[in-house]
Amino acid sequence: MLAGGAGRRLGGAKATVGLAGRALVEYPLAALAAAGIEAAVVAKADTELPELAARVVVEAAEPRHPLLGIVTALRHALGRPVLVVACDLPLVPPALLAALAAAPEPLVIAAPGGKPQPLLGRYAPALLPQLESALEREEPLRRTVAALSPRLLEDPELAQFGDPADLLLNVNDPADLERAGALLASR
Repeated sequence: MLAGGAGRRLGGAKATVGLAGRALVEYPLAALAAAGIEAAVVAKADTELPELAARVVVEAAEPRHPLLGIVTALRHALGRPVLVVACDLPLVPPALLAALAAAPEPLVIAAPGGKPQPLLGRYAPALLPQLESALEREEPLRRTVAALSPRLLEDPELAQFGDPADLLLNVNDPADLERAGALLASR
């Protein structure tokens, strides 16, 4: 799980932001556990995190780039594929995580509404050299992922797990947080 973002639009400390009585980071961690997937949290040394049952892997302070979290995770995965999940996806269901983790392709990315979400996908270890090269150039994440020709899980496939717009709600600001709270309350 990636938790190294600054969370400026939420006032900082994104991972610890409260949502229905729990820290935001706890929701995707619980979904990973329910899917039977071993979790590790990748974050900056100065990232504020709640007490977690998962191992925390500290990424370099610079650059501040989402590719750094993916590269760090792959470097620590001992040659295993990595399922990347951002800490701000509180509604992602365990079944979707399990399906992504089991995908045979080197790179599989969720793409709700046809828009690839590189922070929810499975990355094979063979991609590490290309990702490291893109990171050195600080290439935009979406461009890097597009160049790797991922398999995209679009709405027809995502719909088997629920409404794609809700499942992959990315909490980036107070309005997103309020929407996530309302969706959780309606379940």
